Amino acid sequence: MPSYTLLLLLVAFERLMELNIARRNAAWSFARGGAEHDGGHYPVMVLLHTGLLAGCLAEVHYGGRPFIPAFGVPMLVLVLAAQVLRWWCVAALGPRWNTRVIVVPGLPLVDRGPYRLMRHPNYLAVVVEGAALPLVHGAWITALCFTLANARLLTVRLRCENAALGLAAT
Repeated sequence: MPSYTLLLLLVAFERLMELNIARRNAAWSFARGGAEHDGGHYPVMVLLHTGLLAGCLAEVHYGGRPFIPAFGVPMLVLVLAAQVLRWWCVAALGPRWNTRVIVVPGLPLVDRGPYRLMRHPNYLAVVVEGAALPLVHGAWITALCFTLANARLLTVRLRCENAALGLAAT
């Protein structure tokens, strides 16, 4: 379990790095006339993602979930792949990447990197990580709860982001 706790701490550190980048990128966007779109779901998103990490730790610690290498190792590979995809998204969007939905008027949609292949690749990374991270150490209740709550949140988030991108494309 110490290795799993370290993994969760590394993911938490990565989230803090994301928030720092997002703050800097938000300032860049706002300085260019960017506007945030329908951010009412943002606190729920922060709570859900914080809850994912806390749930992983609590379920493994208090639920006595064992590490099963034949299952945990492939889940760890998925977690790492999700991280690679997430940071590919960050690199492709550059200063336009954010944890909030902020659109700078007049900028074209990004069509490089993973955005050549799909419209919202970062959300694929979130879905994969949200299921796989708890399952690295058998925290199936956390994986299930996060996946169900995240599906509802992503429905709201995708509506918001698609509407914002539609505004940016006109």
